[in-house]
Amino acid sequence: MLRQMQDEGLSLGDAARAIGVSADTLRRWERAGKLYTERDAANRRRVPAREVERLARRPARHKAGDSLSARNRFPGVVRSVEADGVMALVEIQAGPHLVTAAVTRDAVDELGLAEGVPAVATVKATSVMVDRA
Repeated sequence: MLRQMQDEGLSLGDAARAIGVSADTLRRWERAGKLYTERDAANRRRVPAREVERLARRPARHKAGDSLSARNRFPGVVRSVEADGVMALVEIQAGPHLVTAAVTRDAVDELGLAEGVPAVATVKATSVMVDRA
């Protein structure tokens, strides 16, 4: 794969995994001019090896998941888990706040979420609007 990376670059998904971010992040970086990509004969994005190496060397403070501020994190305890099919609703009592998250059932299983388990709700959104008339 290293030879492929040096000759043709990596696919967007492979580059994202190598750098530690999502493919959507790489698409945003490309639009913003922070990432240079090339197109192959089939018009697919390829990320040159030099770009993957440059971005993989980022300081730890710039890596995915490290840029969350304290106001985005709500430590608490799982109050309830309601799983149905492939999705689940998880309620976390975080001090005076009750945070409800819709997550996959697989995530619930992998994280071992159940009533009484300590958990942290991390809110990452550009805007949340709730209104009641």
